[in-house]
Amino acid sequence: MTLHTVLTHPGGAHKDDFLACALLIALHGCRLERREPEESDLLDPAVGVVDVGGRHEPELSNFDHHQFGAEGPLWCALSLVLMDLGLYDDARAFCEWLETAERFDVTGPNETAAWLGVDRATLAKLNSPVDVTLLRRFAKVKALEPGEPLHDVMRWIGEDLLKYLREMRQRLDHLAEHSEIIEVAGWSILFLPRTDPLPDEPSAGIFRFLESRGLAGQVVALVYPDRRGSGYGLSRNEDHPAFDFTRIIAEPDVHFAHARGFVAKTSATSKERLIALLEIAATGIGGKPMGQ
Repeated sequence: MTLHTVLTHPGGAHKDDFLACALLIALHGCRLERREPEESDLLDPAVGVVDVGGRHEPELSNFDHHQFGAEGPLWCALSLVLMDLGLYDDARAFCEWLETAERFDVTGPNETAAWLGVDRATLAKLNSPVDVTLLRRFAKVKALEPGEPLHDVMRWIGEDLLKYLREMRQRLDHLAEHSEIIEVAGWSILFLPRTDPLPDEPSAGIFRFLESRGLAGQVVALVYPDRRGSGYGLSRNEDHPAFDFTRIIAEPDVHFAHARGFVAKTSATSKERLIALLEIAATGIGGKPMGQ
């Protein structure tokens, strides 16, 4: 169902209703209205009703959470839209800010600050004119048509969020299919071979992949295709001291090693040679691999 209108409440605006509307605008290119919904709006699946209306009926494009009550789940309007798109689990995994936004909207600033382990005043220190101006301008409008500046900004934000979530899922699926864990000098290394086609940013998503597999505390270095050449990049994971890549700068097939030793680039392409370079770079520092 294509939406011709997304409707949300008038008055004060929050991050969750702004972003939920931004996603729907990005998907449908629809106009936006800020007013209380009528029954006809709630019954029309071509009208997305967000953060108002007292109903969660995704089949009718109704995405309100206020009826869940104090003991209900910590879902905001953005959560419900992401669920309808099948992107909620990935958003919770890939967007560290989402749970904070949910809690802030559902439980308020005091409980959210306590959950974060900070005082409420600290939350205000995290705001910027980007947050304040966008939400204030959004709160003031009664309607937005495609082509208006704020509508364009919301569309861009929604498009970028959708692109990020979809591409990160693709990256993790790619890593799951092609990467392997190898052992070098007693340490676990993630090795990602060159594929055709090669992702635009071969190393993107590796940390999230390791987290998702419970390997973030075990893998101490990464080997991945160099997007700027035909060789490979070698780097520490979480700056673990087990490898110092300044140790391989004199090797004939190494064309760059950072002075601090955390990354190097090589024209080598064979797995055997890459392992040999890692063996040279191994420091013997760090004791047992992390997590062991």
